[in-house]
Amino acid sequence: MRVAYDQPPGEAMPNLASRYAPDLLAAAGAFSVATYRHSILPRRLFEAARIAIAAINGCTVCRDWRTGRDSYLLGISAGEGTAGTDPDEDFYRAVLADDFSVLDPREAIAVRFVQRMSNDPQGLAADEPLWTELKAALSDAEIVDLTYCAAGWIGFGRATHVLGVDAACALPGLAEGASVTG
Repeated sequence: MRVAYDQPPGEAMPNLASRYAPDLLAAAGAFSVATYRHSILPRRLFEAARIAIAAINGCTVCRDWRTGRDSYLLGISAGEGTAGTDPDEDFYRAVLADDFSVLDPREAIAVRFVQRMSNDPQGLAADEPLWTELKAALSDAEIVDLTYCAAGWIGFGRATHVLGVDAACALPGLAEGASVTG
């Protein structure tokens, strides 16, 4: 454990806000929820990008999270958030293993974009061929959406992992009615 934290009964995630920076963590939580509630990206593209970042960050809760299965933990009801079909577990296993053969061309460029954003943001900003390919595949609205979703996943996933908080999360075994937001 990197920092002390409380693990309230019935909560999926440790509650750092009860001890540290409650206003900051509340704002971070609100931004995180907003990515799931308000993204315009198709579900498979959203999940491909999210899980690719989870692989880079090493966050175990991010790797185990399935938006279609787990969004209720954020207070998001069915019909809110991303639209489309939920990927199957083979999809997640493949993306986590850097096997992008399961992705369509839009999903694949989205993954390449978020990987570069995660690992080489300066190079990404200057990579005109990648931007040309991205803009041919996604609308400007989708690119902005993807960029801000990725910013949240990169930052919050890394913070969770670096602080060791992800080790205390248990998404697959959560009881009905548990919450990750506190």
